[in-house]
Amino acid sequence: MAEPSLNRMDVSKELIMRFAPAAAALSLALAITASMGHAGDRLPDPRAAAMIEQGRAALTQGDVQGAVDAFEAALALDPGHTPVFLELAKAARAEGMQGKAIRYYREALARDPGNLAAISGEGQAMVEKGALEKAKLNLAQIETICGAGCPEAVQLQSTIRQGAQRRVASSEAETAAKPN
Repeated sequence: MAEPSLNRMDVSKELIMRFAPAAAALSLALAITASMGHAGDRLPDPRAAAMIEQGRAALTQGDVQGAVDAFEAALALDPGHTPVFLELAKAARAEGMQGKAIRYYREALARDPGNLAAISGEGQAMVEKGALEKAKLNLAQIETICGAGCPEAVQLQSTIRQGAQRRVASSEAETAAKPN
């Protein structure tokens, strides 16, 4: 029995049908990866950048409410700019509102999970709240990402050490104040 010969057109169709789905999936994956790689690199709207600088200046001068107003205006102008949340968190910490600061840091982390400044800042706010064990988890996360020597890890380690010393000192003062 004679075997039917495959012509050139049939071979081409077979190759296309065999490899087209894989090629489409690979190109889609590369396109998504490339677009995500550029997501964090974008600059803020120029008006928002001006408001951020105005807020930083106000925070430096001790005008926390003025800084918050400027940062919120920057967020309204450019809601996609994640670093505004870090600035709002710094202002909240300056007001002594660590819970609110933690919420801002978590919003920044939801947008950029590897943001070392947000992880470190959240840990520092936790220390200020008295949650040393949770802050140590943040330190471990930072050390996993960039090592123990990166600036964020060193800063958080220092804050944890100071918070632990304050806690020990306050518990010793309470023990000394109690009558026997």
